[in-house]
Amino acid sequence: MLPKLSIITIVYNNVKDIERTMLSVLNQTYGNIEYIVIDGASTDGTLAIIKKYEGRLAKLISEKDNGIYDAMNKGLALATGDYVLFMNSGDEIYDQSTVERVFATAPNADIYYGETEMYDENWQSLGRRRHQAPETFTWRSFKYGMSISHQAIYIKRSLTTPYDLSYKYSADIDWIIKIAKKASSIVNTHLYVAKYLVGGMSKKKHRESLKERFQIFSRYYGFVPNLINHVVIAFNLVFFYLRYRRTND
Repeated sequence: MLPKLSIITIVYNNVKDIERTMLSVLNQTYGNIEYIVIDGASTDGTLAIIKKYEGRLAKLISEKDNGIYDAMNKGLALATGDYVLFMNSGDEIYDQSTVERVFATAPNADIYYGETEMYDENWQSLGRRRHQAPETFTWRSFKYGMSISHQAIYIKRSLTTPYDLSYKYSADIDWIIKIAKKASSIVNTHLYVAKYLVGGMSKKKHRESLKERFQIFSRYYGFVPNLINHVVIAFNLVFFYLRYRRTND
């Protein structure tokens, strides 16, 4: 029997992108998907679009929440699948056969993961994420940055716990590391599995996000090793932008 996949979409006031995200889920060729949509009481017409497809949803909640990770916890609490995948508004499953191909790579893994393609606000491809998905993934793989995006990771639901709401911007990193520490079978699908809409996080929020990431990485990897790893991250970032600038001059 095909494993049941719970796909959870979180949305708030994103009338521009929600339908595209939903159709990427609803048009999957895979036959055992439970689709859950958590809306934060949108006021811009988002809910009207969601309701066009309500008959094809397993669950729909529209109410105020205390931020994205609170909303994600609501979705997780409703999920009944063998696996969970978060595909939040603006992002897409890579193509119509992606879920089918992910589960065909190996039976009964704890985690399946793949590559992510980046897109701008006009839905033009920016290519692969700067952080390439590692060939082999373990809980230590994030030491040089978040090498797998949460849209690109299918997780056995029995391994999940709620997101830690003490983190406002980077709880997904903590969540994935925590799960990966418990996982015994992690499968690289060697597929592009998600399309990610590059967001417009403000500079202040970006700084806060980086602070949280540093705290999380220090907690799991140790303060001094994390400090050294961040020197490597900074070097890689400078090298990446210099190479990018050369290729675009």
